[in-house]
Amino acid sequence: MKEEKIIKSNQYSRQPLWFKMVNGIWEKSYILGSEAILEVDSLLKAAKKETGLNDFGKDFWIEPLEVLIKSMNEEANLHPIGRFISRQRIINLLSVRLRAEYYFKKYPDILEQELYPCKMIVGLQRTGTTKLQRLLAADPDSRGLFSWEALNPSPIKNDIKTGKERIKIAKTSVKALKYMSPGFFAIHPIEYDAPEEDVLLLDVSFMSTTAEATMNVPTYASWLEHNDQSAAYQYMVKLLKLLQWQRPGKRWILKTPHHLEFLPLIKKHLGDVQFIWTHRDVQECIPSFLSMVAYSRVLFSNGVQADAVADHWLRKNDYLLSKALEFRNEKGNDAMFTDVLYKDLVEDPFLVLKRIYKSKNQVISTELTKTFEEANLKNPKAKYGVHQYVMADFGIDTSYFYDYSLKYQEFQRNLGMKI
Repeated sequence: MKEEKIIKSNQYSRQPLWFKMVNGIWEKSYILGSEAILEVDSLLKAAKKETGLNDFGKDFWIEPLEVLIKSMNEEANLHPIGRFISRQRIINLLSVRLRAEYYFKKYPDILEQELYPCKMIVGLQRTGTTKLQRLLAADPDSRGLFSWEALNPSPIKNDIKTGKERIKIAKTSVKALKYMSPGFFAIHPIEYDAPEEDVLLLDVSFMSTTAEATMNVPTYASWLEHNDQSAAYQYMVKLLKLLQWQRPGKRWILKTPHHLEFLPLIKKHLGDVQFIWTHRDVQECIPSFLSMVAYSRVLFSNGVQADAVADHWLRKNDYLLSKALEFRNEKGNDAMFTDVLYKDLVEDPFLVLKRIYKSKNQVISTELTKTFEEANLKNPKAKYGVHQYVMADFGIDTSYFYDYSLKYQEFQRNLGMKI
């Protein structure tokens, strides 16, 4: 029997020897001009050169990118590989936008489409959202957002139907991540042809929590929290229409904890939405997520501190929950939600699926049941290893959660849930 790989939350700073060597040598060569440049004009020019296009769209807002770049340069303490990855990623996001605008102009019918109805999975991180998303997306009538599409929703070299070029890029990205952080997949599995979070579509407008999950950018995070996100959600809808134009379906299956903060914008801009809120004991899901953030940040930054990760995200998640509960408590909004317990999803995922479908007067056929069973077998628990996490690794004791989760626990009790 194959021995399971164990990934512990206090091992986040361990990196492959080659990774450390490359960073060390690269940094010493900065004097020769080898440093990856993170400067707005340079990034805009690089994207235009890469695509041969110039129009970012009339609704392109430059300020989010400017704030992000300033915060990255001044606060993130990026190592050479982190700077290089960040530069390439931002250039790609700008290129996505340039290509999208090209297709919007060439094919006006893209934006004339009605957006599909949507099952939107929300809930805190590490509450079973990925498992549930992959199961729901297995329905042939559903339209999942594959990882290769989330990274590049706009066609490359006219690969509208096949996605050939974008799949190639996604495969390379997955391989690179496995080389840089072999243990990360035990925490959050990433596969090029599996559903991924639609927060990556918000990245195209440079208004998402991806940055603060992968690096220390407090100035940008604060700016983001205090500015209207409407532009990002409006553009996300445009990208979803571009994607459904390329690969049709009947309903979207989307998910990201990011949306907890912006449920009113989802309701306003996505229209026909069924929110599926996953719930888990915060004493389990929070340290699991903090571990994931720590493992993510070392891919970009030097000097990642577990207590700093905890300080930022404990407050942030408390804020997310407050905004989500505020929305749900407004008259008429509660009917938009279906609640799912993490333990139910683990113990009997098919019963959970039946409840979700029943809430929309939909029936799961015998054939679809078999499809779900096959999908469930493809994604067993600990597929890439066992993730072990301890609150103490982040300087948290259990008493802290009494105050932290009080509002959430009261809400759960009111729903009659036993987490």
